[in-house]
Amino acid sequence: MAKVHPHLLSSPSSSRSSGETTEKFTVWMKSLVLNGNGCTIYDSTGNIVYRIDNYDTKCSSQVLLMDLKGKVLSTLIRKKLRVKEHWNGYKNDRVLKNERPWFKVNKISKVFNKKGKGFSCQVTIEGDESRALSCFTIQGCAQKSEFEIIRGDGLVVAQVKRKKSTSGIMLGNDVLSLEMEPKMEQSFIISLVVVHGLISHKL
Repeated sequence: MAKVHPHLLSSPSSSRSSGETTEKFTVWMKSLVLNGNGCTIYDSTGNIVYRIDNYDTKCSSQVLLMDLKGKVLSTLIRKKLRVKEHWNGYKNDRVLKNERPWFKVNKISKVFNKKGKGFSCQVTIEGDESRALSCFTIQGCAQKSEFEIIRGDGLVVAQVKRKKSTSGIMLGNDVLSLEMEPKMEQSFIISLVVVHGLISHKL
């Protein structure tokens, strides 16, 4: 199996008005476990920083986001009510009975999707007093593996696209480029990227 080396791939710079550059990652929709399901996230220098290992289970109802050493950073649990399902995210791996989740992700039906097409999810951080900063939308096209994470105040805090090589060749559907605002909590954004992959049945 070929390995991904993000530092050899193109990663065009992107600056904000504050002068701060976005943080760049490569999301490889492959597990580090041989013949396993999951994904591996590399930083801009090619180091593995996050991973998901579902082993032999695809679209698992409980997924753990870990760092390279296996420390659990967030636990993602699928909840299903009749025909509708959503995902709850919890910090670390300590999910207690009746514990309030860190955040919730609800897929928006096409009927209620304002843009009328594509993929859309509503994300809410529990217990945050500032609603504009506690609500996010995942908007994009699941088939193309391209989407944006937009904060309630309209700021695009993260973008995911297909990765290109330094020569401009588009890589496979399982190699993605992630750019996020530098002040965002990385484990939160990565968790949303993982949930998108789970809802889209890509891992």
